[in-house]
Amino acid sequence: MRGIVYVGDGKAELTNDLSVRDPGPGEVLVRLVAAGLCHTDVSVLDGTIPWPAPAAMGHEGAGIVEVIGDDVTLVKPGDHIILSTIANCGRCRMCNIGFPTRCRQSIGNRHEPFTYKGQPCSNFAATSSLAEYTIIKELQAVKIDDDVPFTSACLVACGVMTGAGSVWNGAKVQRGDTAAVFGLGGVGLSAIQALVVAGARPIIAIDTLAHKEALAREFGATHFVLGGEDVAARIRAIVPYTETADIGPFSAGGVDWAFECSGHPAALRAAVDALEWGGTAVAVGVPAQGTEVPVPVNHIVHLDRRLIGVRYGEARPRRDIPLIMGLYKDHRFKLDEMVTRTYPLAAWEDAIHDMNAGTLARGVLTF
Repeated sequence: MRGIVYVGDGKAELTNDLSVRDPGPGEVLVRLVAAGLCHTDVSVLDGTIPWPAPAAMGHEGAGIVEVIGDDVTLVKPGDHIILSTIANCGRCRMCNIGFPTRCRQSIGNRHEPFTYKGQPCSNFAATSSLAEYTIIKELQAVKIDDDVPFTSACLVACGVMTGAGSVWNGAKVQRGDTAAVFGLGGVGLSAIQALVVAGARPIIAIDTLAHKEALAREFGATHFVLGGEDVAARIRAIVPYTETADIGPFSAGGVDWAFECSGHPAALRAAVDALEWGGTAVAVGVPAQGTEVPVPVNHIVHLDRRLIGVRYGEARPRRDIPLIMGLYKDHRFKLDEMVTRTYPLAAWEDAIHDMNAGTLARGVLTF
């Protein structure tokens, strides 16, 4: 079968020499139909995320259940599903108190269900959605309605869930809260939409590409700030300390919530600097391992400001994915509009080029 395989030294290749084993107990064999291309995939190629080779790539997919293993009860062959990347155990304390992203089995759970050129080949992010077929746990298979386009549904598997969940689960944004979103890819645009649903206002979008303003406003942003110098000051001009002063004691003024979705350390520092008293900066994007960001501790301690990290939107996939799909069907959450372009799997390098050039909200590969 075909798939994109990471072969090491920053390289990946499209191959026909990939195979996958049969599903075991509690597992599901899925035929992929569409897969979003995420920055996390590229982060393996550029070394930001260390990952051993060979590995079948991809983690943002939607498809059809082909075969189920013994004891599978949540899905059946023929079901249309979104593939959650959280392969949690469903039994531990964290799973049972509603935090599957904190399950010890949900991270670092590399397995080798594939064979590449006759050698064992691992999965990636418990999913491997850039292969024609993959194996996942049944907990990862979240059923969707048959009339939902796979090209839109696949985005929920990672980017949409990460951005929206960071707002609803990680931050628990309330009506009337003020917010800023740094980075307007699929994650950032999803965070903006979730802020709209939550009732935040204003919603300030920040990106280094000026053409992203129109997209941000289409998805619900009330203001746009072009990234660069003095971003925090420009945010305070929108949400000032008083009617006559943008900034007050201990940098008063700014937003209640600042979501950093690009993984850029300078943007995270700007997010912290843009906080109102009692505000929280939310680190959503993933930088290179070892990245550190200096923050003004006194301004945090004295005024109840916070810096938190959120993994995968603190998602509870079997609850949150149906919630997003319901909002989508009610025309309250845009998915179709997020798909800038679709590509055949053979054009995966074109998709990466376009993503790096900043021309995509999301690119989707089809099988």
